[in-house]
Amino acid sequence: MDSSLQPLVKIIHSLLDRLPSRAQDIVKAPLTRYALGAWLALRLLRGLNSQLSRYTLNNYTTLSKFEPTNELAVVTGGSSGIGWQIMKDLSALNVRVVILDVQEPKGPLPRGVWFYKTDITSTETLKITADKIRREHGDPTILVNNAGVGNGGSIIDKSEELIRRTFEVNLMANYWTVKEFLPAMVRNNHGHVVSIASVASFVSFARSSDYCCSKVGVLAFHEALTQEIRHQYGAKRIRTSIIHPLWTRTPMVEALEKQGAKFGNNILKPEDVSGAVVKQIVSGSSGQIVLPANHQHLARLRAYPIWLQEFVRNQPSKMSQKAARV
Repeated sequence: MDSSLQPLVKIIHSLLDRLPSRAQDIVKAPLTRYALGAWLALRLLRGLNSQLSRYTLNNYTTLSKFEPTNELAVVTGGSSGIGWQIMKDLSALNVRVVILDVQEPKGPLPRGVWFYKTDITSTETLKITADKIRREHGDPTILVNNAGVGNGGSIIDKSEELIRRTFEVNLMANYWTVKEFLPAMVRNNHGHVVSIASVASFVSFARSSDYCCSKVGVLAFHEALTQEIRHQYGAKRIRTSIIHPLWTRTPMVEALEKQGAKFGNNILKPEDVSGAVVKQIVSGSSGQIVLPANHQHLARLRAYPIWLQEFVRNQPSKMSQKAARV
């Protein structure tokens, strides 16, 4: 035995000797040893898997220390809700922030934050705004695609206008903002694109088909974007992150509550989501984050047996149907 391990072995034996004889027999039993060995092996494999995933997502590169004063962030839908909190948290770090929204900000803006009233679903309008941002502030280095809308209603009953609006804001606008701001990131091999998705990327449910489909699309967009940045542009120092929050207290969710939806205690605060976003940006790491963390299993839902998948989907569907009858 390695002499460096002998002190540790002595401590373990000393602790075992203090246990009751029955407990010592259980600890020393072969089955206990096998179980402990299996547990340690699983922990080791889990740690290796986590590290390998992190290295792969970050293209086996490490960024230098995050310098907030060198960054310019664009946050869509930043006038309220999650976007407003992201703006506040980034601004508190001395990151310059530009808000793009069709609504006026819900309060006064901190120093180093600017608001541009912009319909991000219009490529013409967005281009005019993007050109103005570049002239007045320089090229954005952080893009947070946060803007989102959602309206309850069945596939048959919901209007074409609402369905198209959901896809335009939640999904298509991601294309238009990336087309505007990614080229400069590629030229400089520096930047971070954050997509705000939802657990609806994994769990589809009744009366929200357009919202769920749009969030599935955001996940696919994020994955394809990551691949293009790596393989087409070779910009291996650009990071991409996607956040999948559960229900979060935002104007959209509050509107659903007014329609009768009941979320109970399963609801996040904007600060929870913003904290995850800012942590990803500051860490200089790409990643996929499910909030709260104890819902990470939902990302694997489609690997479950069909009966279990349907059981999971039934829960929000029942809640949605109940709210519709109120």
